[in-house]
Amino acid sequence: MADLPPVARSPWAEPRSRAFDLALTGALLLGVVVAVVGPFSSAAALLSLVQILPLVLRRVRPGLSFALVAGTMAAQVFVTDVPVWGQVAMPIAVYSMAAYAPRQQARIAFVVALVGGVVGPADWYLGLQGTASLSSILGIFVVAELLVVAAWAMGTLARTRRAYVDGLIDRSRRLEVEAVQRSELAASDERARIAREMHDVIAHGLSVIIVQADGARYAVTQDPRSASRALETISATGRESLAEMRRMLGLLRSDDAGADTRPQPGVSDLHELLEESRAAGMDVVADVGRLPPLSPGVGLTVYRVVQEALTNARKHAGPHAVVRVGVTPAGRDRLLVTVADDGRGPSGEPAAGHGLVGMRERVAVHGGRLRTGPRPGGGFLLEAEVPLTPASSEEERR
Repeated sequence: MADLPPVARSPWAEPRSRAFDLALTGALLLGVVVAVVGPFSSAAALLSLVQILPLVLRRVRPGLSFALVAGTMAAQVFVTDVPVWGQVAMPIAVYSMAAYAPRQQARIAFVVALVGGVVGPADWYLGLQGTASLSSILGIFVVAELLVVAAWAMGTLARTRRAYVDGLIDRSRRLEVEAVQRSELAASDERARIAREMHDVIAHGLSVIIVQADGARYAVTQDPRSASRALETISATGRESLAEMRRMLGLLRSDDAGADTRPQPGVSDLHELLEESRAAGMDVVADVGRLPPLSPGVGLTVYRVVQEALTNARKHAGPHAVVRVGVTPAGRDRLLVTVADDGRGPSGEPAAGHGLVGMRERVAVHGGRLRTGPRPGGGFLLEAEVPLTPASSEEERR
């Protein structure tokens, strides 16, 4: 899965943030109004106004906001020797730099603010000689530096918290995308599984019906009893295929309380499958050895492979072909399934059909392999090696 872009969080994205900055700037400007009507000079009021107004930009342009505040305070040294109300903007500007500005710019602003915390009290001390003691100026110096450090620490904490929240949002988006992809993959796998089951059931049943119907058509005038038996086979095969179709469709309806929930066929049903093929006129020689306990998935795979192979032999091997079916252990942990006939074989490319593709998919799910191709001397051979997956391991894989 491609990496997702990080979640974009605009400082102005939330109206509450914009309203808060405007309200903060307006509240601080009330102090400027007091300075204008009070005993402060007009120069001090103008300096305060210029120092406070840049706070409107403290989120979207923290560097510009801090530069305007710091520049105005540097100019204050040459205009007045006393503190002004607008200097409360400096801790706020330092906080905004630590919270929103690039880290390198934020560090520079922190150093500038620390230097300003020294220059300001020194300028006030020089302007107030004879009226302020050195200890009081030192106290102001300590307070100014503590304000800078506290504002920096709070801004850094806000940056860390915002990064943490951004990480949670980004992770949530990734999990949501991954969940959708997993759901789509699961749905695709389920569609493929249902398609394989439907193909195997329909193809096997219809092939038997077609063969028997062709035989009955030719025998109806010469051997009515054979035609009658063929029609009975057609009827039984059709009913069985229809019942299996209804069972599979019933499993898809979770709200169908009356659905038939019989287990899927397995190796124990192979004898019935072989007898059905013999009844349909195929010459089948079977060698089903003594098998160890198999998981339901492996048993179903073996059954469907044999079923599809018999269907292909019925369609392509031709009349009077002998089909040999073998299901035997191959070592301690594998099962060998072989279906070979001595007929004429398929006329086209066998891999182009859905049947062989479905068999390969079934075998590959269990880590096995399927080999198909013409036999030397004529006919067609199918070999499947399927690992003997324990039932518990299969459930864990699901």
